[in-house]
Amino acid sequence: MNRRAFLFASLAASAAGTARAANPLQVVYVGGQDCPPCRRWSATYRDKWLASPEYRQVVWTEVEPPHLAEAYQERHWPEALRPVLAQVPRKSGTPRFLIVDNGRIVSNEMGVTKWLNTMAELRKLLGEQAS
Repeated sequence: MNRRAFLFASLAASAAGTARAANPLQVVYVGGQDCPPCRRWSATYRDKWLASPEYRQVVWTEVEPPHLAEAYQERHWPEALRPVLAQVPRKSGTPRFLIVDNGRIVSNEMGVTKWLNTMAELRKLLGEQAS
């Protein structure tokens, strides 16, 4: 890669990171590496999600410890998201999809099929932000 292309790529990555950091919306995936429904979600939806325009507009965090029984243990959550963990009403069940707006859970869905509900809610919230 020549110097000009490298500089352009660096600037583009920096601008994208800044835009994502400015957005207060976060999507948190809670799973477990030994969770069959989590693997099904990943096989069905993960790649499409990572390639989606919505993904590029939010902060995405995966909480995926080795065992699903550990998914709600504080030690597996980034320190900045521990206040979000405290808001989760029932700390069991995976995969879980949380939408967090300015530190507050605004959507809490659990189960592979509930991903579609999460996406619908996320599109609505992103549309409201754009207005």
